[in-house]
Amino acid sequence: MVTAAAYAVTSSAGSFEKTTIERRELGPLDVLIEIKFAGICHSDIHTARNEWGSTHYPVVPGHEIAGVVSAVGSGVTKHRVGDRVGVGCFVDSCGECDACRADEEQYCVNRVTGTYNAKGRDGEWTQGGYSTHIVVTERFVLSIPDGLALDVAAPLLCAGITLYSPLAHWGAGPGKKVAVVGMGGLGHVGVKIAHAMGAEVTVLSQSLGKKDDGLKFGADHYYATADPITFTQLRGEFDLIVNTVSVNLDIDAYMSMLAINGTLVELGLPEKPIEVRAFSLAANRRSLAGSMVGGIAQTQQMLDFCAEHGIGAEIEVISADEIDGAYDRVVGSDVRYRFVIDTATI
Repeated sequence: MVTAAAYAVTSSAGSFEKTTIERRELGPLDVLIEIKFAGICHSDIHTARNEWGSTHYPVVPGHEIAGVVSAVGSGVTKHRVGDRVGVGCFVDSCGECDACRADEEQYCVNRVTGTYNAKGRDGEWTQGGYSTHIVVTERFVLSIPDGLALDVAAPLLCAGITLYSPLAHWGAGPGKKVAVVGMGGLGHVGVKIAHAMGAEVTVLSQSLGKKDDGLKFGADHYYATADPITFTQLRGEFDLIVNTVSVNLDIDAYMSMLAINGTLVELGLPEKPIEVRAFSLAANRRSLAGSMVGGIAQTQQMLDFCAEHGIGAEIEVISADEIDGAYDRVVGSDVRYRFVIDTATI
């Protein structure tokens, strides 16, 4: 077993406390990673505070992991000691179903194993990246290109692939008009990626407070959705809208901004069911869709793409004893744009 220092929470109302956890013994196909940075995702907060009602305590969150290989199993061929690597939202899948064979492990029919708060196929609960070390099967370990600093790369393992996957799937690129709803931890990365893909990018944010940032990140246009005239001005405008916010929006209003055959993709996870009128779909032959993160192959593609185009998350690095305060700031939208834990402080 490998003993690792970590920060865990033991109840929905509890604070994070330093502890030690046991990582499994290194198997032939396993990689031991010394974690350098771990991003804070809103999913971490939902889980730590049991807002989704499925948390198994104690829990160590964190699925935006960047670090360095410190040991490998005897059968490992993809990674070597000293390699810069990352781990994203899941660490195992069945490897046999149609989804897994199509490199879409995130949709594994037999249940993908999350990086934390998931019961692995060995019966043990997974613990995430708010720790000093993690052991992961090599096929779920990503290579982080030299062109990406580890701290700004960490959030790409969730936020980056969450945006890259739908943008790639729905063909964002030259000649396409893409709107990103929300300019937060997800949205700002989406703007950068869509711009690098060659699309004409518009930000739809509640206010113009982050307009300068949006334009700096590559947006061509920036509109405030609090102004009703925005929806009139942009009627039938976009080929693709990606919604990154997790509140219940007036979906019919946003659907009205889609061009013929346009698609609105839900990435955020609002508390209540989404409501949409059938006419909003029928008009212009519009589609309402959803998307999760990408598979391992696509996540590696995303990292290579971001390195090639100089894309990293905008981050604020914190020490491990600041996690609770960082959570409160995320909930209060007081971060530009992702918190990243320096795990050397654990």
